[in-house]
Amino acid sequence: MERIVFLNATKIDFDSNLDFSSLRDLGILTNYVESNDKEILERVQDQNIVITKEIPLGKELIEQFPPSVKLICEAGTGFNNIDLEAAANKGIAVCNVPGYSTEGVAQLAITYILNFASSMIKQQRMIQQDNYSNFTEYLKVPHFEVQEKYLGIIGAGTIGMQVIKTARALGMNVLTYDPTPRQFEDSKIQAVTLEELLQKSDFISLHCPLTAGTRHIINKDTLKLMKPTAFIINTSRGPLINETDLIEALQNGVIAGAGLDVQDPEPPSLDNPLFKMDNAVLTPHIGWRCIESRQRLVELLSKNIEAFANGNPINIVG
Repeated sequence: MERIVFLNATKIDFDSNLDFSSLRDLGILTNYVESNDKEILERVQDQNIVITKEIPLGKELIEQFPPSVKLICEAGTGFNNIDLEAAANKGIAVCNVPGYSTEGVAQLAITYILNFASSMIKQQRMIQQDNYSNFTEYLKVPHFEVQEKYLGIIGAGTIGMQVIKTARALGMNVLTYDPTPRQFEDSKIQAVTLEELLQKSDFISLHCPLTAGTRHIINKDTLKLMKPTAFIINTSRGPLINETDLIEALQNGVIAGAGLDVQDPEPPSLDNPLFKMDNAVLTPHIGWRCIESRQRLVELLSKNIEAFANGNPINIVG
C-alpha cells in the first residue's frame, strides 16, 4: 500500500464535493488544505507519493525530500512549477494529468467567442450602469455572427482540437499554429505560420504550454499584426501574453478585446487596469474547475499512481 500525501487538496476540492475513494483504494491518503515550504518538508516524510496542484517545488525544496518519495504527481496539465532536473537527481519521477479538463476549458474558450460576438458582457455592463439605450434605440454595440469568421488556434493539442471541433460546428474557419503541424482532412482547417494566423484571425485562442519558446508569444510586435477588430482569448497560461503590452494594445485600439481566464501573476493585483476596461473580460482561472473536470482529475491521478506502482508509469514528464 502506498503512502500518499496531497499537499493542497482544497485547491481542487474547494467545495468539498469530490470523491477521493479511488485514491484511498491505493493506500493511505492524507489530504491537506494547503502547505507552505516548511510544512511540505514535514508532510512528505515517510510518504511515497506526493500530489500537488500548482505549488512551486523548486530545487532547494526537492533536494530535501526524503528517500521514501518516489513520485510527484502534478494534479493538472502544466508542470512548470516543478524543478524536473532536481527531481531526476533525487530519483523522483514526475507525472502530470493531461486532458482532464479538455471539455471545460474548450467550453469556456467558445463561451468567450460567443460573448464577444454578441457583445453580451458589454450590454450587461450598460444595464448595470443604468444605460438602457440598447432597449430604446438602435443597438449601439457590435453584434455579429461567428459563421465564416476565422478562429486562430495557437497550440492544436487536445484542448485546442476540442475548440476546433466546436468552432467548426458553428461554421467557423480555423487556422492553426503548432510546433508540430498536422494535416487536416477538413479544408476549413489550415495549418499556417504564426504571422499568417495573427493577420487573418478574427479570434485567437491560446492552447499551448508555457515554455521558454512560448512565454510572451503574444507581445507588442505580435499584437500589431492582428486585426483591430480581432479578439485574443487565453485559457491556458497567463505568461503566454505580455500583459503590459496587451493593456497598451487594448487602450489604444490595436485589437478589439481580450478574454482572459488566466493572468500573470495569479491572482492579479486588484488595481490591475484590465478589471476596469470595457474591452477586457476576466475570469479567475475557472476553465478546469467544473465539477466533472475535477472528479475526472482525481480518477486520472489514481490511474497514474496505480500504473507507477505496477511498474508501468504513464504521463511521466520528468
